Amino acid sequence: MKFPGRRKIKHYFPVNADNRFDRESMTFGHAHTFVCGIDQNIVDIYAHVDESVLADFGLNKAMSQLMSNETASRLYQFLQGYDLIDSQYAGGTIGNTLHNYSILADDRSVQFGVMSQNIAVGDYAYGYLCNTSSKVDLSYLQPVEGPIGRCYTLITPDGERTFGISPGLMNALTPEYISEEVIQNSSALMLCAYTLGDASLPIYNATLKAAELACKHQVPVVLTLGTAGLVDAIKDSLTAFIEKYVTVLAMNEDEAASLTGHKDPLLACEVALDLADMILLTAGPDGLYVAGHTETELARVTDNPILSAGISDFNRYEFSRPLLKASCDHPMKVYSHINPYMGGPEKIKNTNGAGDGALAAVIHDMAANAFHQQVLPTSGKHNRTWLTYSSFSQICKYANRVSYEVLAQSSPRLSRSLPEREDSLEESYWAK
Repeated sequence: MKFPGRRKIKHYFPVNADNRFDRESMTFGHAHTFVCGIDQNIVDIYAHVDESVLADFGLNKAMSQLMSNETASRLYQFLQGYDLIDSQYAGGTIGNTLHNYSILADDRSVQFGVMSQNIAVGDYAYGYLCNTSSKVDLSYLQPVEGPIGRCYTLITPDGERTFGISPGLMNALTPEYISEEVIQNSSALMLCAYTLGDASLPIYNATLKAAELACKHQVPVVLTLGTAGLVDAIKDSLTAFIEKYVTVLAMNEDEAASLTGHKDPLLACEVALDLADMILLTAGPDGLYVAGHTETELARVTDNPILSAGISDFNRYEFSRPLLKASCDHPMKVYSHINPYMGGPEKIKNTNGAGDGALAAVIHDMAANAFHQQVLPTSGKHNRTWLTYSSFSQICKYANRVSYEVLAQSSPRLSRSLPEREDSLEESYWAK
């Protein structure tokens, strides 16, 4: 497990005279920390085609539309036969997040979902496996006789993009393939609202089972919202699900507005904190927000300039660490914001996955906290049920940096870890 940022060797495990780490302890080197998640496994397929191809396969130009499995298979064979496929990327919100987490943490994650039973070298299912970090454990995937999801991006000579989506059997995951042992021993369970969109699908019941097991074993549940349209469609049931199961809620500004009724990101975070313990809200060119709860007596005042927007002096206590609201005697809401790293990349190659990258950073910090607690349970960093290893402010910085890295590349999945950085004085405070 890598810790977020770079620790000088002598301070890698913060200690003091009373809780110095016993280097002969069997815990060190044998602490196993991982996260898990459920995804609708899908492959993003990019191809340059003539407009005649769109007509031949019944696709409306510049629109996003559903395709039957039969049509999707014919299209794939056509694109392969004429060597028109530019690239095939493993997709899916949770799949992206798990992959990025494993790259950042250099540690294991476990993915639940489905995978085609029969895979040929070079096909889309093979591409999915090749584009996924070897640290992501795919041994719990449910085998299916048929295709996983496929999303075609067809680019015509004028540069216009047409999208064709074929769900395949990506929603066929059954509750039997959800391992209680995996969830019980994980540091977090990641879910996406897409799997909650249709109660008649097997994956819906698999998601409910996973959420119930996570709550049973006190494992934090992280939910990312799909689209604003999905939130509007299932708002009542989604709100009830969040209130009952969710610890950390991730969303963009449009999804936040649909859920809370507030277009102002800060006000949306304020309302969302009545549903979940912690919020990650990405706001595109306006940066991102992290909000949560902390104990009033333990709140730390920031050294950064005090900011006001929808909430006055909203970042005053951003040097505090997030807590479960139920763990606070006198809970207070805390907010932190950061503008895009270095103003954002000079050239944005891909906006798909930036939010997933930011969420991977948050999950990494949560897992680092769980790992450190296993290795050094007597540390002062674990005198409460803290959700993360770092403060609201540091989480903002880390999530922002990962998001930048995704925006600057073509794929939503990181190919390498981030450049290392030194600890700040703020982090070293918590090392005492």
